[in-house]
Amino acid sequence: MNEPTHALPELPEPTPPEDRVHDPLAVALGNASLLGVGYLMLRRRMLAVAAVVVTVVLVSRLVSTARPAYEIAVLVWWVAVVAHGWFLARRGGSGVALRGQRVVALCITLSVLLAVALLRFDASRIEESVTEARESGDCAGVLSAQDRVWFGHRVADAPLTARGDETVEACDRLRSARTELNTALTGNTDALDEGFETLASVLAEPGNEKTVETTLTGFLGSLPAKEPCTTVTVTEWLRDRKRSHDVLDRSAATAKRTAPAALVGCGDELMTDSSWQDALAHYERLLDRYPGDDLADKARKGARKATQSIELANLRSLLAPGTGSQPEYCSNPAKYSGAKPMGKGTNRALFYTGSTYGDDYSGKLPGSWKAADAADAVLVVCMGEDTFGTSVQTCPYQGKASGSTTYVTFHKIAIPVKVYEVRTGKLVTKRKIQISGSSCPALISYFSSGDSDSGPPSTRYVSESKSDVRSAFRPLVIR
Repeated sequence: MNEPTHALPELPEPTPPEDRVHDPLAVALGNASLLGVGYLMLRRRMLAVAAVVVTVVLVSRLVSTARPAYEIAVLVWWVAVVAHGWFLARRGGSGVALRGQRVVALCITLSVLLAVALLRFDASRIEESVTEARESGDCAGVLSAQDRVWFGHRVADAPLTARGDETVEACDRLRSARTELNTALTGNTDALDEGFETLASVLAEPGNEKTVETTLTGFLGSLPAKEPCTTVTVTEWLRDRKRSHDVLDRSAATAKRTAPAALVGCGDELMTDSSWQDALAHYERLLDRYPGDDLADKARKGARKATQSIELANLRSLLAPGTGSQPEYCSNPAKYSGAKPMGKGTNRALFYTGSTYGDDYSGKLPGSWKAADAADAVLVVCMGEDTFGTSVQTCPYQGKASGSTTYVTFHKIAIPVKVYEVRTGKLVTKRKIQISGSSCPALISYFSSGDSDSGPPSTRYVSESKSDVRSAFRPLVIR
């Protein structure tokens, strides 16, 4: 009898463990987020952490340096983790499609890519605003636009945001230049030199022409400065500045426009301070450089006044009392073109005696003949030592002690004089004048030595009166 045959029940094929079923596309999409999502799907937590660390390092370097090389490195890294995730999923599993994993990976990666895209778009709009403000010379607009940039923009498009930072940095340097140029308006040429060096360095960078021009225009618009002499200092520096054949050369035209009024104004201030030589230099500088300027006539008047002030100061110095009996002027005359010319009528004069101990005959002259000051004088009369002039009369005198008779001859008072015209400093008269007077008085006084009495000296001066002195000096001052 045959025994029954028992068949074993057919068992279903075992389902692969869940951790061995992977979707390569889902893993690749997850890694495309650069957040290690694909590795997490593969349960490769260490790889996920390492991927995130590398991503953070690359993004940090990209943000801090904004070098395009790091953008390329990030792109290479992105391709690498996507390919690596795909490879691991294909090698470690059946490669089945898991819709749920794909949806999750796609949502995460699309969120990251969308965020990056939106941030890059917003960064480009900000950069457009920065560029527009820069091209219109508006540094305030540049700063306002770039202030909208935050960390997210820098992560999404570091090179683009870095260009905005460079523009802001250029505007900061221009702000420093503006401060230096404002300091230069006090006459500080070192600050002026530093300010223009900063402008030149910013201008050397492409795209900064308008912002530099705006800064320069603001400075040039501040001229003239409050003080004319300060303005002269600034315009002289601008005039002497070496031409750079760019927008900075506009400063020369401003200097040419501003300098004439500044030179005249500074000259007037120096005249008020009695700095006549410096004032004359400013007036003459205007006449040399800008002879056709509207202020040329005023400069000529100022130069004439300064010249006359210098001449008058020199005249007073020469007329000051010296070590000798006469002032230096009598031997070294100088002109004062501001004096009145010698003419008909009374020419007021300054009188200087030639004798330290002799008579000063100018005291007997009328006040209308004498000038009160060098500025009022038409003539300078220098008198030499008195000498005996023409004899007038001889009379006998008997000595009181000896009883002997002495004949005494009376002479006019002869005085050598030199007369100079103050206006020209030229010698107009050189001769001797003689003062008349009375002679042969009843008694004369004389000195005798010891017990001997040889009688009075045989020559004596006449006794001059005020009218006699005036008659002698009249031809010198009245024409």
